[in-house]
Amino acid sequence: MKPLLLRQARRPPILRLSPPAVLLLVYGGLVVLGTLVLKLPLASVHDTGWMAALFTAASAVTVTGLAVVDTGSHFTVFGQVVILSLIQLGGLGLMTVAAFLLSVLGLRMPIRHQLVLGEDLNRTDLGGLFALVWLIFRVVAIFEILGAACLAFVFVPREGWAQGLWSSLFHSVSAFNNAGFALYPDSLTRFVGNPVVNITIAALLIVGGIGFSVLADLWQQRRWKSLTLHSKLMLAGTAGLIVASVVVFAALEWNNPGTLGRLEVADRLWASLFQGVTTRTAGFNTVDIAKVLDPTALAMIAQMIIGAGSTSTGGGIKVSTFMVLTLATVAFLKRRERIAVFGRSLGPEEVLKALALAMLFVAVLIAALFTLLLTGAAGFLDLFFETASALGTVGLSRGATGAFGPTGQIVVIAVMFVGRVGPLSLGFFLGQRTRPRIGYPASRVYLG
Repeated sequence: MKPLLLRQARRPPILRLSPPAVLLLVYGGLVVLGTLVLKLPLASVHDTGWMAALFTAASAVTVTGLAVVDTGSHFTVFGQVVILSLIQLGGLGLMTVAAFLLSVLGLRMPIRHQLVLGEDLNRTDLGGLFALVWLIFRVVAIFEILGAACLAFVFVPREGWAQGLWSSLFHSVSAFNNAGFALYPDSLTRFVGNPVVNITIAALLIVGGIGFSVLADLWQQRRWKSLTLHSKLMLAGTAGLIVASVVVFAALEWNNPGTLGRLEVADRLWASLFQGVTTRTAGFNTVDIAKVLDPTALAMIAQMIIGAGSTSTGGGIKVSTFMVLTLATVAFLKRRERIAVFGRSLGPEEVLKALALAMLFVAVLIAALFTLLLTGAAGFLDLFFETASALGTVGLSRGATGAFGPTGQIVVIAVMFVGRVGPLSLGFFLGQRTRPRIGYPASRVYLG
């Protein structure tokens, strides 16, 4: 017995860490590595400060898209390749990439690393883990290549073969991973009325934001009746939120001369569709976000808080969490004891987890917003917008990011990191059950 205890006690500290802690270290290490590489002279046209390199690396790894320097003009092709690599690794997850490479080489992944991978993909069963990894890579490769091919029809005639193909690949990968990084200083506003760019980028954002678990379910089942409840909630919720977002944006901004008011009717519709899709997850924009009306900005903040799907490349509290909270509210108002949807029921555990996720998200949002307000870098609404964008790993900005000093940038970096890694760790800790040793009598608390 003693030798066994001795062997356990002598295990390296890294092996005693929980899967969420390992994920924090892995993503943190990737940010540090990205910072060091982006600081190299061959990575940028102009000298890149340490804070700018750190901010860019963190934004790329967390697939956010907020930037303090212009990606297309400040960084060289090598620097842009580094940023794109960080986006791909951050979107897919380092453990997913490692599992794929080991599988290709015919090597086994240790059980402890499989647990970390399962945590990263939000899977509790390890049985079909590697099949899911292979499916993820197939789906990613198919959509990113198709997206680049479609965008090439627009970018190659404008920029030539070399730069056009690179721009097509860069924006396709950035869109699928919901990163929002663009090679143009005005994001995609120059393509506001281009159907190919609007449809391709929007499609990539939707597919990447649905979540790998839903994509795997669709790939395997391909029938609505056979889909899991999670997939049905995600698909229904995503469709409803997109329609609502498009309608709200168009209704509020239709006559605003700073956004839709100056465009032709067809371009207004394209811009409304694009902003309705990109707001929850990506960070691309085809109109000037700094000029949207205050009600529109508030509606966009709500969408960024909701975010994308679980195990997707997007952030936020997740669409599934929002759907569970909505269903729980409806069930309470109708005095129902059970939550029923699509012929299935949800138990109290899902509701409690959704409440905890939402509460912690709001707590981090308020704490970060309070800290940024102390810096005085911008007004309340702009800082609120920027904080929600960072925590939701969206990347849309009203211009406040460039006004932040070192303190504000550090806060935003921390918020982006929490937005990307925090929900994963939170899901793990919420999944830990402890049996109470003492029972207490039930009582009543008056609410509302």
